[in-house]
Amino acid sequence: MNSGIFSENNLINKIRNLPPDKMTEVEDFVDFLLEKQEQIRLNRAAAKLSETAFSKIWDNEEDADYDQL
Repeated sequence: MNSGIFSENNLINKIRNLPPDKMTEVEDFVDFLLEKQEQIRLNRAAAKLSETAFSKIWDNEEDADYDQL
């Protein structure tokens, strides 16, 4: 059996055994984790898009000494 599937099934079974108020807490936490993951993805995408625009500023002779830091 795939350990990832086992872990997922195990987690689902544990959640099913929680009282309703705790299920709400788990759902809130999962939503938080998903939002955090999405924010990280967006930040990385924005940084990647900025590379071209900033490369002209970062890559110049005047600041060449800073490249060694």
